[in-house]
Amino acid sequence: MKPTNNIGVVILAAGGSSRLGRPKQLVQFKGKTLLQHAIDLVVQLEVGPSVVVLGGSKEQISSRIDPKGLQVVLNSDWQHGIASSMQVGFEQILANERKIDHIMFVLSDQPFLEVSQLKRMVKTHLSGNRMATYSEYDGVLGVPAIFSQAAFPFLKTLKGDQGAKKLTRMKGFQFETEPFEKGFFDIDTEEDVAKLKTMEL
Repeated sequence: MKPTNNIGVVILAAGGSSRLGRPKQLVQFKGKTLLQHAIDLVVQLEVGPSVVVLGGSKEQISSRIDPKGLQVVLNSDWQHGIASSMQVGFEQILANERKIDHIMFVLSDQPFLEVSQLKRMVKTHLSGNRMATYSEYDGVLGVPAIFSQAAFPFLKTLKGDQGAKKLTRMKGFQFETEPFEKGFFDIDTEEDVAKLKTMEL
């Protein structure tokens, strides 16, 4: 595989779930919080500079995690949607290290994400010549997703709740996909948490 120190990673952990009533980043799964799980995976990936973007409940969340050297930044506009958190993380990485050729976005609430999945995505992306590589689950494109430098100007145009999937509808935007079988699992309610607990074994 090509060198990966030119890849920056943004862990998106600013949002919440009004239906859950508590930070879903702190839901426990297999002995650790979901956000800690995401941090640990990114550390194992051994890429370039990485940041964790927090928003609501910042103090509560930051006191319960070990960032393991990853920079933690605050998105004060997190309620405006996921695009604002993407922008904050994206700009912070570029401010830290200008020699970044690729940016990967990872969510903080995907309990079945594994480092092998991230490594496959990086390998698929670096072996091709596409602007982006998205995860695909249940026929839907989503994150984790990785973007080449050619896509950076388009990422900067995203606003509000517009995720990066919007870019796939742009004419000439070339992308690949990497299967992520359990990427569809989302945690928005206590029922989701209870279901997750039954899947710990």
